[in-house]
Amino acid sequence: MPARKVSRREIVAAARAILETDGPDALTMRALGERLGIRAPSLYHHFPDKASVELALIATGLLEQALTFEAAVSSAPGEPLRALATAYRAYARRHPHLYRLITERPLPRERLPEGLEARAVAPVVVAAGGDPDRARAVRAFAHGMVVLELTGRFPPDADLDPAWRAGIAALARR
Repeated sequence: MPARKVSRREIVAAARAILETDGPDALTMRALGERLGIRAPSLYHHFPDKASVELALIATGLLEQALTFEAAVSSAPGEPLRALATAYRAYARRHPHLYRLITERPLPRERLPEGLEARAVAPVVVAAGGDPDRARAVRAFAHGMVVLELTGRFPPDADLDPAWRAGIAALARR
């Protein structure tokens, strides 16, 4: 019986499904091969190692974030920071394992598609009124809040919406 042919796109989609449903520890080349119905060594025709599969996931996530954040900022010209924060939090909550894969390690910038990181950050800079330092503060606030929420560091009965509003309001003041 001939071996089943798979594409890079299929591999990335299967890796994402494993990551999203079972978490990062479950994402192995063996599990990926099993999900695709192929032997794990066949994956190496498309990706040299697991880190390369993760890089493809990171690139996919950054592009999704760019599109999501661009849409949020353009849909709320009067309140771009609030719209961005809402979109940022929603994305991270919808894709917690992918979000953490993107943000918890050094970013392999030199291996990402050219301009991708800049595109993902550009809506944050726009929402911050073009000020790169303020944009960094916005990202740090949003990331810190999201990570604390994803890891269950707030009390279970904590209403985080007021904290998000207060943080964004503080960052919106000039």
